[in-house]
Amino acid sequence: MPIYQAPVQEIRYVLNDVFGYEREVASLPGYEDATPDLVDAVLEEAAKLCENELQPLNLSGDEEGCHYENGVVRTPRGFKEAYRTFIEGGWTGLSCDPKYGGQGLPKVVNFAFEELISSANMSFGMYPGLSIGAYNAIELWASDELKDLYLPKLADGTWAGTMCLTEPHCGTDLGLIRTKAVPADDGSFKITGTKIFISAGEHDLTDNIVHLVLAKLPDAPPGTRGISLFIVPKFLPKQDGDGWAPGERNGVRCGSIEHKMGIKASSTCVMNFEEATGWLVGGEHKGMRAMFAMMNAARLGVGVQGLGVAEVAYQNAAEYAKERGQGRALKGAKYPDRPADPIVVHPDVRRMLLKSRAMTEGARALALWTGMQIDQSQKHPDADRRAEADDFVALMTPIMKALFTDHGYEAANLAMQVHGGHGYIHEYGIEQFARDARITQIYEGANGIQALDLIGRKLPTGGGRLLRRFFHPMQKFLEEASADPEMGDFTRPLIKAFANLQQLTLHIAQQGLADPEEAGAAASDYLRFFGLVSLGWMWARMAQVSLKKLDDDPSGFHKNKLATGRFYMKKVLPETASLGLSIMAGKKTLMEMEDAAF
Repeated sequence: MPIYQAPVQEIRYVLNDVFGYEREVASLPGYEDATPDLVDAVLEEAAKLCENELQPLNLSGDEEGCHYENGVVRTPRGFKEAYRTFIEGGWTGLSCDPKYGGQGLPKVVNFAFEELISSANMSFGMYPGLSIGAYNAIELWASDELKDLYLPKLADGTWAGTMCLTEPHCGTDLGLIRTKAVPADDGSFKITGTKIFISAGEHDLTDNIVHLVLAKLPDAPPGTRGISLFIVPKFLPKQDGDGWAPGERNGVRCGSIEHKMGIKASSTCVMNFEEATGWLVGGEHKGMRAMFAMMNAARLGVGVQGLGVAEVAYQNAAEYAKERGQGRALKGAKYPDRPADPIVVHPDVRRMLLKSRAMTEGARALALWTGMQIDQSQKHPDADRRAEADDFVALMTPIMKALFTDHGYEAANLAMQVHGGHGYIHEYGIEQFARDARITQIYEGANGIQALDLIGRKLPTGGGRLLRRFFHPMQKFLEEASADPEMGDFTRPLIKAFANLQQLTLHIAQQGLADPEEAGAAASDYLRFFGLVSLGWMWARMAQVSLKKLDDDPSGFHKNKLATGRFYMKKVLPETASLGLSIMAGKKTLMEMEDAAF
């Protein structure tokens, strides 16, 4: 049975010591009550929920999976009870607006909570995660009437949400969708079509499910310019006293559920819409604008899923490595009182553990820093600062999604390798981490698409404006930090990698203008290069803090933090050198072979 302990101390360290949460977030208008002490209490309760309620259901939920019969989906044993506990604790509305019944906590707190859920039970987390995505899109783009109806139900978790994009013949290229929306006389629309791969499309956890559906009006222009977004509830809402309740069944049914490699306790559905009643969100032919608000938040959320799986995989690998006796240390018995030394003494096992740990801790710092930027982009009183923060989040979105999910899958596989044959056996739970993590590299835009988004959209925006939100503050940090000789282990390799990143960025921009395939050939390597430098910056910032705290470090927390950071700088960041060579090699070896030769 796998173990899990929520890394509350790590989160507290990053938020308060490294990034100054009280100064950067708790001082923002509307967040004055979200003090570090309050956030700490929330995280402690979140840890109890995830460790005691959600994590024990992870393995059994994977074994049982979801059940489908005649359009009805039942979640695994224990999920309904856990969901009831979840919503009674107000966890669905953690960062939702108090106007609609939410608790109004900063988005960065929700980021931290999402990591804990993803570590404890990724399948369970899909259900409330989709609801918050629907909440965000409705809050941004729907009419006040629709907001007042749906947002309180999504915030309190009694109703759930989905996003219905993909169709059998198209995924990434949404301009090809065939789902139709025909105007009705009462201002609503009749939605007809089929959507596939719909996470949480049907289940038994809530009274109603609110689908956000992409469809095209009869007069829609071709491609993505003709897409509109609609709210299509499973049950049509009816007035119930001062509130709303599920009424007549709408024309939407689950046709089947997918039998998947992982996240088996999360229902992945084929949804059939047959003249289902829906309401327009965000204006006619403006659906992509509204859906991207939901999709970009979902991409960040998926990145956090990768982080969560990486953390729990590392914890289990480290625990096993300290207990499993196998052979002796290369320099002789380190634990002579035991029949064999634990495998943690072996250099290659340490390589795997430290790779997972260094990437995970760096990723957590970047995730929480990005979450704080989201809060600043929404709440900061200075419009220029809001715009800067929003630019930073836009730049980091494809990097977080791709880098973190690639790492989550790698960490799960490394944990399996540390466990050896036991990692391949189901009851140890390690192989489930690998199966669950694998989907994160695919959904919400496969990681290759994220790389193209970074190269093709984010880099050129505003003549490189988004890049400046990253390059300028990092340059300033390195100039100041390099003056401290104690920081040399962190600044020297990072200065070199950062300079190479800037040079490669210019090279790709020039090559891409002349030949888009050159940019495309470099995209995935460039994203990983950028991501590794980003984590290097996070590690340098953490090192700067921990160096100052070494004199009062009875637990060894800061000593271990610095040791992990040095491993990152000397063993992980150098990957950028080979990535740079690959980028400079260009497109020729990728594109010279004829299509028919594959």
